[in-house]
Amino acid sequence: MNICVYGASSNAIDKEYILQGELLGEEMAKRGHSLIYGGGANGLMGAVARGMTKGGGKIVGVAPSFFEVDGVLYDKCTEFVYTDTMRERKQIMEDRSDAFIMTPGGIGTFEEFFEIMTLKQLARHSKAIAVLNTKGYFDPVDTYLKQITDGGFMKHESLELYKFFNGPSALLDYIEAYIPEKTDINRFKHIG
Repeated sequence: MNICVYGASSNAIDKEYILQGELLGEEMAKRGHSLIYGGGANGLMGAVARGMTKGGGKIVGVAPSFFEVDGVLYDKCTEFVYTDTMRERKQIMEDRSDAFIMTPGGIGTFEEFFEIMTLKQLARHSKAIAVLNTKGYFDPVDTYLKQITDGGFMKHESLELYKFFNGPSALLDYIEAYIPEKTDINRFKHIG
């Protein structure tokens, strides 16, 4: 299975996040999955890639050409796809992936999470979305999403589009057992 992983590009984060990213990559490789990701050498992106390398897994990096500066991109990818834009990068990652994993990250990771969730809600894909909630990183996001559904800004059914996990093993069990179903867009509409 080709699994897209989104996550931090910063090394200035707690080492537990890095450790969990490496474990995720190792477990993915051990189970025979391929990594589709943003091609970074640092932060959680780099950690997952290093775990995949350690486990002998296939790694597909996707990044805009302007990211090609010393130390930014992971040099042990099995394949690297260069794009002209960030939008093109995300489209390739989406098209080539069978499932999506969010690991802790900054504004880019949140943007990717909300876009892939929105696309699922709009029935543009029916792939699994799993969140690796290391050290409770995404707890405020979980609270926020429940708050906006309680406020009527989003249907409660939208909370079923993704699932949170505290560790890589249970997360990958979920993805492997996931059965894609065509999203009924009417379940998420506030009109009609």
